[in-house]
Amino acid sequence: MARYTGPKTKISRIFGEPILGNGKWLNKNSNPPGQHGAARKRKSLGEYALQLREKQKAKYTYGVLEKQFRRTFEEAARRKGVTGENLIKLLEARLDNTVFRMGIAPSRPAARQLVSHKHIMVNGDVVNVPSYQLKAGDIITFKPASTEKTGLTSMVRGKNQKFSWLDWNESTMTGTFIAYPERENVPENIKEQLIVELYSK
Repeated sequence: MARYTGPKTKISRIFGEPILGNGKWLNKNSNPPGQHGAARKRKSLGEYALQLREKQKAKYTYGVLEKQFRRTFEEAARRKGVTGENLIKLLEARLDNTVFRMGIAPSRPAARQLVSHKHIMVNGDVVNVPSYQLKAGDIITFKPASTEKTGLTSMVRGKNQKFSWLDWNESTMTGTFIAYPERENVPENIKEQLIVELYSK
């Protein structure tokens, strides 16, 4: 799956939930895309289809391509603990996702662009790799020259209080990745066990 740049509502309709942050049309038309809409008789999904669908949902949610997603899963499997929970923790620890969670950018694609365009620093060094894995205690800030660009700083809306594994200081525009989040604290509706079962075949 190449990076998706099409209509967000179409993807939301496939999964029946606003996984790309745009669910305003779901109340109007929540049927999956395709001819005949609700009148079309749809087969119930089999075990493999459900597992594949869950993996696709995770990839769309975090904006990760297949090869990168598999590498992340393999790293999760190598680590101690529950593989599915490790996978979610590693996805949440991506730099682009953390920039989004801290409220520095309004969406994950916007956060990815901020990182790719070298506006974000980690521990005083510019990092332009969206998949960069953060570790406990890492400090995230804007590059000094970027703080002068009001177009960037005006996007900052501040961290949601429910993301307790992150800290954001609005006065200094500085964020801290405190620790990996616990699975129950991550709001994404992803059944990671289905992904583990899919890759275990």
